[in-house]
Amino acid sequence: MTASPRRYHITTFGCQMNKADSERMAGILEQMGFQWSEDPNDADLILYNTCTIRDNAEHKVYSYLGKQAERKRQQPELTLVVAGCVAQQEGEALLRRVPELDLVMGPQHANRLRDLLEQVFDGSQVVATEPVHIIEDITKPRRESKVTAWVNVIYGCNERCTYCVVPSVRGVEQSRTPEAIRAEIEELGRQGYKEVTLLGQNIDAYGRDLPGVTPEGRHRHTLTDLLYYVSDVEGIERIRFATSHPRYFTERLIRACAELPKVCEYFHIPFQSGDNDILKAMARGYTHEKYRRIIDTIRSYMPDASISADVIVGFPGETEEQFEKTLQLVEEIGFDLVNTAAYSPRPNTPAALWENQVSEEVKADRLQRLNHLVSIKAAERSQRYFGRIEEVLVEYQNPKDRTQVMGRTRGNRLTFFPGDINELRGRVVPVKITEVRAFSLTGKIAEE
Repeated sequence: MTASPRRYHITTFGCQMNKADSERMAGILEQMGFQWSEDPNDADLILYNTCTIRDNAEHKVYSYLGKQAERKRQQPELTLVVAGCVAQQEGEALLRRVPELDLVMGPQHANRLRDLLEQVFDGSQVVATEPVHIIEDITKPRRESKVTAWVNVIYGCNERCTYCVVPSVRGVEQSRTPEAIRAEIEELGRQGYKEVTLLGQNIDAYGRDLPGVTPEGRHRHTLTDLLYYVSDVEGIERIRFATSHPRYFTERLIRACAELPKVCEYFHIPFQSGDNDILKAMARGYTHEKYRRIIDTIRSYMPDASISADVIVGFPGETEEQFEKTLQLVEEIGFDLVNTAAYSPRPNTPAALWENQVSEEVKADRLQRLNHLVSIKAAERSQRYFGRIEEVLVEYQNPKDRTQVMGRTRGNRLTFFPGDINELRGRVVPVKITEVRAFSLTGKIAEE
């Protein structure tokens, strides 16, 4: 009688980088002979890939962990792993808080999961949070989608925004070589993927740490050069990239996006605040005027481009008048989508220690007012799609209506329309838009 295979479950919190890391770690576990389990309570190994950007994400991790730690007291052979940013930030302190943990590992160690687990299976309790040179990806990630895929191009971040914990948990910038990135994208093309999203915490910094300069004195490897280098990979029909930083966003990059047919007219560029004094206190390194110039330049090259952003309200010292400048920026630019958050003090960041914290009531009030404006503006932006024919890349069946499939336009708007997923998955379909909402669209296949 053969022993049944060991089963694993991964729960991911936080950003796209974390999702990409989870897919890589799942790939490693499957190479080790583990099988995916939908239900964490049936799994022999549970991995929480954590996020520390906001306080509530961290509390959630602890409540999940508490339940599994209790289970482990009954089933000692259960393996408990905490990976990601909370693991990096808390390190040994996590073991003191949850002694049932077997492995605590920072995001830079994702590719070392197999070695670390082998130490655990030999009886050690392991903490891996020391800075490392990230090993090139050789594992095949277990990707969530069969149609679109994340491709990491740069790890870490050298910025020092005063509110942000990312540099201390994800380490310094490390770019992958263009050849390694292209090889991964070519492999995805062979596997039938249609879209890739190039990922970096600060993707415009790509290549700064790679050797080589051009005769004009610029870095030989930039995000713009990378887009030209990977834009003709066979099988891949769409390329996106995120997340951008306004300080490094160049006209040369915008021109490349306009010229390269596969690069989507979609830009995610956080602005964080509409007030220059707050931006300075955040150490963002640009003004709201510079941000507006970037958006104007994008729209001069690609009038229809979709633009999304991130913004923080209630940063320490933010006055009502300064907050209103953020509202004004959202009103005037007209974003397709804005990720909003109330400021949350993070450990080991300068802003957490400042005296001039804004009260929770004021933060909640500002967040609500901002969200209201964001959805009004997004609904206005959606109007431009009404009656138009949009190219939609089909990815999934609509879980709420089995007769519909869902996918995204080039501008990243989620779109639903009637169709059979088995026939349409992975295809780019012309869809006539019949209904518009703030953040999604409905349509029907356009008659050829």
